[in-house]
Amino acid sequence: MKKLLFFSILLFATIHIVGQTNNPNFDEALAKSLGADNLGMKMYVLVILKTGSNHVTEKLKRDSLFAGHFANINRLVKLKKMIVAGPFEKNEQSYRGIFILDVTSFEEASKLLEADPTIKEKIFEPEMFQWYGSAALPEYLNAADKIWRSKP
Repeated sequence: MKKLLFFSILLFATIHIVGQTNNPNFDEALAKSLGADNLGMKMYVLVILKTGSNHVTEKLKRDSLFAGHFANINRLVKLKKMIVAGPFEKNEQSYRGIFILDVTSFEEASKLLEADPTIKEKIFEPEMFQWYGSAALPEYLNAADKIWRSKP
């Protein structure tokens, strides 16, 4: 993964040096407020949730744990730390879902994930990766908050 990240950054740097053009739509204040670099990008922590070792079968306990899971997601959105969250379809890798967290370190991400009862109870096991993506990604949350009809 580190090699992929290195080559991605190298590719962007090469493109930037060789084919540099100025963006007529560049908004310096917005770029600065979002923590964007010269390419409009920044680092995040991508979390892949995998099936954990605890298989809770009691419905009330499972419902309570997942209510806490969704409450933690909503809490992190309000803190502007959770940028993306969503489940995967059933798959052979036992991947259950992803988070993209607006933090730069695994330590910071781990602290945010500690409050999730499905992670605490090992229903989900998080795997974390450094991810370089558009610094504008958090801006979609403004639109996302206007299109949901009901929450789980």
